[in-house]
Amino acid sequence: MEILRTVAELRRWSRALHCEGKTVALVPTMGALHAGHASLIRAARARASHVVVSIFVNPTQFGPNEDFNRYPRAFEADCALAGAEGAAVIFAPPVEEMYPAGAATFVDLYSLTDRLDGASRPGHFRGVATIVAKLLIAAEPDQAIFGQKDAAQVAVIRRVVADLCLPTEIVVCPIVRDSDGLALSSRNVFLSPIERTQALALSRTVRLVEALSASGERSRSILVSAARKVMSAEPDLRVDYVALVDWATLQPVDVAVPGSLFALAAKVGPTRLIDNTILA
Repeated sequence: MEILRTVAELRRWSRALHCEGKTVALVPTMGALHAGHASLIRAARARASHVVVSIFVNPTQFGPNEDFNRYPRAFEADCALAGAEGAAVIFAPPVEEMYPAGAATFVDLYSLTDRLDGASRPGHFRGVATIVAKLLIAAEPDQAIFGQKDAAQVAVIRRVVADLCLPTEIVVCPIVRDSDGLALSSRNVFLSPIERTQALALSRTVRLVEALSASGERSRSILVSAARKVMSAEPDLRVDYVALVDWATLQPVDVAVPGSLFALAAKVGPTRLIDNTILA
């Protein structure tokens, strides 16, 4: 497995493969890889002849009081996992490669970025949209693979790809959960044993909403109220949002339809976690 550090190296690698009639899939990550990331790499490997995994903790998607410096970094372990799952290349640029001195261009959306996570993390989706656009332009992949856990981010990325006429297909893979139901996240390592137990309220809420939806309940007010009741039973859980939205626009909807996104976010101790489900 090869480790590339510059955009020029990555682009040469991708273009050489395309000249040979090969295909490339990109799995963008911020590192601290876990079984959820492994599932994305396997999905990429099933779709393309060669897989590149980017490992880059993107500073522009963190707010001034967020956990950029604290975000877990485990580069050697990440490389081992990616290689074991079949990645051909790790793209791990330094910050100055992606944001060189004097860089003045960012990707701003006129919608989406002030909704869900964007409402409580100003500038977050601007940073996400910018770095993903840079990665897609650099790698020129046939597909880019994302996890459903970051469903709001997926909506933003789909909009960017459509609006900028980028040729990459965006593939979304299911949430991977631990045996206790908690959605896998690199930030889970920050949870104490007590906080991890408290965090299970998120997955319990998702399961309840799925059950209510399966029984025929489609009202936003009822689904949100039921969800908040479950989460409020955990007194140390600080709810950020509970929402039923259209997945494409992230706008609230009053009645769930197939494909509606039910999403939630909460803080457990200092750790912010998200979860969601796509209703049938």
